[in-house]
Amino acid sequence: MDILLTKSTTPILGWISNVLGWVMNGIYFVLEKLHIPNIGLAIILFTLIIYLLMTPLQIRQQKFSKMNAVMQPELQKIQKKYKGKKDQESMMKMNEETQAVYQKYGVHPMGSCVQLLIQMPILLSLYQVIYRIPGYITSVREIFTELVNKIVSVNGYEAILNEFVSENRIVMHSKIVEGSTSNNVVIDFLYALSPSQWDKLADLDKFSGFTDVINSTSDKIADVSQFLGMNIADSPMSIIQSSINSHSYLLLIGAILIPVLAWLTQWLNYKLIPQPASSNRDGQMSTMESSMRTMNNVMPIMSAVFCLSLAVGIGIYWIAGAVIRSIQQVVLNKYMEKIDLDKLIQQNQEKMAKKRAKAGLPPQKITQQARQNVRKIEEPEVDEEKLAAERAEKREKERQQSTEYYKNASAKPGSLAAKANMVRQFDEKNSRNSKKK
Repeated sequence: MDILLTKSTTPILGWISNVLGWVMNGIYFVLEKLHIPNIGLAIILFTLIIYLLMTPLQIRQQKFSKMNAVMQPELQKIQKKYKGKKDQESMMKMNEETQAVYQKYGVHPMGSCVQLLIQMPILLSLYQVIYRIPGYITSVREIFTELVNKIVSVNGYEAILNEFVSENRIVMHSKIVEGSTSNNVVIDFLYALSPSQWDKLADLDKFSGFTDVINSTSDKIADVSQFLGMNIADSPMSIIQSSINSHSYLLLIGAILIPVLAWLTQWLNYKLIPQPASSNRDGQMSTMESSMRTMNNVMPIMSAVFCLSLAVGIGIYWIAGAVIRSIQQVVLNKYMEKIDLDKLIQQNQEKMAKKRAKAGLPPQKITQQARQNVRKIEEPEVDEEKLAAERAEKREKERQQSTEYYKNASAKPGSLAAKANMVRQFDEKNSRNSKKK
């Protein structure tokens, strides 16, 4: 059985890639019917459709972020309240009060992580489809069929291809192994070739018998792989080098724009995402906040660096994805500004109550309990030492007042006040005698 090595074989990611591959193949089929078959254009449309389908996940994540910003002051109060307390009882109370805050606002503690867990496999699979185009677009794979049959008919073709890969430093995601190389591995090899490498392949003596097939295949794949004058299987760095040698300055500008636009669009996308206010009262950023902001500044730069050595197709995907996300973010920001936060909290509480009700607890009871717990959290913190000092001062004042009362009052013989005066006089007499001594 011929395994499609051009497809992703990773568990889960491979399955999702197959589904996304059907979408990609459908887009390319429509472009063919419109007589504009182009892999670069297909990548842009493919990225647009996938990100539009993920819009509901982005909306939910934005709602959670907005709710989290409201909850943070209360969560920070809890953390401050139990700061330095590592005993089991304190940790349990801290957890209970934290859960009470989440119940109050009707959100799940793992709400943001769930959205990311759903999105990450999709985005990684999206990358696999774009990186392995021949495995998912039938028409592109068929372009190589005749040439592959010619190459595998040559005795010792594996050694010839391995030597060619080594000499030209071709990066492949599948390995050419003598005696066990499938036709699809040869397709991977051919799809990874740049225009200059196609010319070198046609010059090989061992493949001289079908040079015309090599040239015709090169022309066909170039027609569907060209995007703004660049071959999407080539890297911007190699295009820059070749354009300098050939004095093709327009091509040079296009190759430079790929990493520059990859940096600019992703930087813009990060800037459009609402950033939470500093958690510290003095406005200084926490370590986590500082790390996040540093990462947001560094990641776009890293994208530009990677774009230089990766295929132009990957750069197109990154740029298209960042532009689409930026447009989505502008729309989402306006949408989130109009959301009634109280109504959102009520809706979240109702959803949470229904889920809790299935567990056997009345929703109303849970909400009331959460509010009571949070009310306790929101009470101002008490300074125990100050409170003890105030109590001692109060007792001293009361003692002095009672002493003055009994001292100045005209007490009847045998009354409580008379007995108190006797005790006071006895204490004063003993005090004077002890001073004389």
